[in-house]
Amino acid sequence: MKCRSKWLARSAAASSRGHGAPRGNPLAQVMLGPRTDGFMSKCTAVGTSTVAIAYLRASKREQRLSPEAQRAAIAAWAARERVRVAAWCIDHGVRSVTPLEQRPALCAALGAVRQHRATLFVVAKRDRIARDVMLAANVERAVSLAGARVVSASGEGNGDSPADAFIRTVIDGAAQYEHGLIRARTRAAREAKRARGERVGSIPFGFTLAADGVHLVLDRHEQAIILRARRLRGRGLSFRAVAARLATEGRTNRKGRPFFATQVARMLGHASASTRFLLSSPAR
Repeated sequence: MKCRSKWLARSAAASSRGHGAPRGNPLAQVMLGPRTDGFMSKCTAVGTSTVAIAYLRASKREQRLSPEAQRAAIAAWAARERVRVAAWCIDHGVRSVTPLEQRPALCAALGAVRQHRATLFVVAKRDRIARDVMLAANVERAVSLAGARVVSASGEGNGDSPADAFIRTVIDGAAQYEHGLIRARTRAAREAKRARGERVGSIPFGFTLAADGVHLVLDRHEQAIILRARRLRGRGLSFRAVAARLATEGRTNRKGRPFFATQVARMLGHASASTRFLLSSPAR
């Protein structure tokens, strides 16, 4: 899997200007290293013929390995291995399963590999690339096509032997497994809260928070709108027609605006599911 050509062209141009990510995306940064402006610690690598491009990723959910910690690990590796880091590319708020073409800093890093003729593409740990086996393989292939190879500052599987390739596969598989476990636990916790009639995310239309600030209770005004929409829908009207009828009757959403057809569909679906959970929960 390769980045689209326009992404690479924009990323390479951004790197050559010393700017951040492609214009319009504030969640990525590309910095030519080393820097001394105090944004992060100065890279202490000794300049040699070996050039690397550093890629850092931090999602909103993962706090264990901050960009600062990743940079420190890579800088220590570079000093130890006598490698010069030519650019630091940081994807902020990017999940571990986000596709390659949706990571502006990663696309910029691939462009920087070509621009600086780097032979190494370094990350603090392999799970900074992805927590998905196929995605990690696609990124490695894209890096290889750009003329470099992926290495980890932590040292796992950095060699070229069959054993190293096996270790990389095992690490990528373990990262994917961990990601799956986290998703399963999160989903189970959300379903348990929903089954108890507790708030999960935004408050669905037709409900409001109880006095305890945790559980949901019926909102009479919004339930009347849902009941009307359900009756209109029962007459065979489309969601668009139901939205139009509600507008003519002066029934609006929480912002005081007419409903869209998609909002009517979502409102009726959420109302049915939430009502079942609420009615099945113990009386309070």
